Amino acid sequence: MTTLDEQGQANRHDPVYDRLAESPDFLELRKRYRGFVFPATVAFLSWYLLYVVMSNWATDFMDTKVVGNINVALVFGLLQFVTTFLLAWLYSRFSTARLDPLARGHGRRHRRSEALTWKATSCSRRPSSCRSSP
Repeated sequence: MTTLDEQGQANRHDPVYDRLAESPDFLELRKRYRGFVFPATVAFLSWYLLYVVMSNWATDFMDTKVVGNINVALVFGLLQFVTTFLLAWLYSRFSTARLDPLARGHGRRHRRSEALTWKATSCSRRPSSCRSSP
């Protein structure tokens, strides 16, 4: 059973969290999450830094007109917004397909084991309350 401190918050090193963090499902969930987030973060930051570097040191290229008064710098800047929304959409799809089902299954197993632990603890204190109904 989860123990709480004076403010009603779960203790930092509660054994429940330790068990959850060591479970194979949770480890797989973290592996999948990191497999998406780290490469996506590196790609986005690289793209952003390219924009900043090009704006500072390749001004002639960034000043190149594309259509009318729209230059490469403006296009790159607007593509930053597009990239942000694209990454958010991709992560949402990835999370829904690959993370959420695993997390739901992990949560169900945790709640089931917590219920069994609670029942075993309460039955050891008051056996009469745990008798099966006819």
